[in-house]
Amino acid sequence: MERVTESCSAADTFAYGKALGEKASPGEIYTLIGDLGVGKTVFTQGLAAGLGITEPVNSPTFTILQSYEGGRLLLHHFDVYRIGDASEMEEIGYEDCFYGDGVCLIEWADQIAEILPENCIRITIAKDLSQGFDYRRITIER
Repeated sequence: MERVTESCSAADTFAYGKALGEKASPGEIYTLIGDLGVGKTVFTQGLAAGLGITEPVNSPTFTILQSYEGGRLLLHHFDVYRIGDASEMEEIGYEDCFYGDGVCLIEWADQIAEILPENCIRITIAKDLSQGFDYRRITIER
């Protein structure tokens, strides 16, 4: 199933992520694909807010993984932009996150496609400058 929505601002992208977080279930894995600057971190901040996480959420570009407690579900936020090979994920202990009771969100997930479970929820955020500078098309595939 594929669902497409349009965002005309960072606030829209945050709100869409928040709505998804409010419905998230234990064990779900969200893969987040999109170019630099499309709003992946804003979307993630919204998802975290939807889970009830109140602490600041930033992209863990250099640490690869940041886990957030305090919401109704634990959030494991991966940014695998700097991963050279999917085998590096073993050092992080990704399996505990992927197959645990929390929610995982993975930015740049296509970098580690070979280790992702089949049941991931794929989210793609794309710009379309012909629609305006802040316009984004957000596609969710289940």
